[in-house]
Amino acid sequence: MTDNPVTVTSVTSQYATQVAQDLELNTKEQERIGAELSALQAQLRILQDDQSVLHSIQKTLGSRPASAPSTPEPSTSLPQQASGKNTTTRRAPSKTAAKAPSAKKTTVQAKKEKTQGAELKAATASAQPTLIALIRTHLDQQNAPRSAAEVTSALAQAHPQRTIKSTVVRTTLENLVAKSQAHRSKQGGSVLYTSVAEQDSSKREKAGAVSS
Repeated sequence: MTDNPVTVTSVTSQYATQVAQDLELNTKEQERIGAELSALQAQLRILQDDQSVLHSIQKTLGSRPASAPSTPEPSTSLPQQASGKNTTTRRAPSKTAAKAPSAKKTTVQAKKEKTQGAELKAATASAQPTLIALIRTHLDQQNAPRSAAEVTSALAQAHPQRTIKSTVVRTTLENLVAKSQAHRSKQGGSVLYTSVAEQDSSKREKAGAVSS
């Protein structure tokens, strides 16, 4: 006895509809994971930049830098689309399966909040001037040499929302001197720093006084 053609056509149509729905859900899930991956990659780049700055400061201080752990590259592979040959009949969800969407929702929400926090931190960090820029601006505004302690005190008062340490300021000043972006001099037992613009201005004034 052969199958009824009408029944076979109906079953095939049901399978085709189910596969189309599964493919649509699969595509949406790929888009969601891709967006989360992009946000995490942006956070990783920020951390890598911070790591480079910290290594530079550590090297300037003269200590042996610890070997940087290898940063694993995030996998960009996406889940493969469901095959059109999957014609397995769906079974009624069990009680355990019924709880899965709730757990999945909690995980997705936590990842979303973490991603938003990372984006907010990155935006805040990019909106603030760097410590190097603050130090160079401060030196340019001075008409006399300043010690690292004086620079630290002035920046801490001008930017109370930031944590500015004297050791970091001194290291940054030494880096500016090494790059010929600042001048260093000694008066007694004190080490003083002057901006390049101020130093050049003083030289011109002395040259003018000698010529006159």
